[in-house]
Amino acid sequence: MKKSTPTPTFSFSKIYCSLFGHDYVLSKDVTHHIKEYSCSHCNEQATTNSRGRLEVMTPKLKEINNALASVHAKKAKRKSETTFQAAS
Repeated sequence: MKKSTPTPTFSFSKIYCSLFGHDYVLSKDVTHHIKEYSCSHCNEQATTNSRGRLEVMTPKLKEINNALASVHAKKAKRKSETTFQAAS
């Protein structure tokens, strides 16, 4: 079992975010509808859920977003390679 050392939890940026709220900026486009955000003050990460609302990023959501990104990239690549012939 891993032993972790305690880390200091006091941070002015965390206090700022707890008082005034997070200032999320776009960090990654996963698909056209799903995006990842990070707070510019405390670096907390969030993503959009299936209803379009922000959720705090968890390891499970990170894994889901990575899988969606790879599927979306493959689909976009396949779509761009498809060429149509004009009827003559």
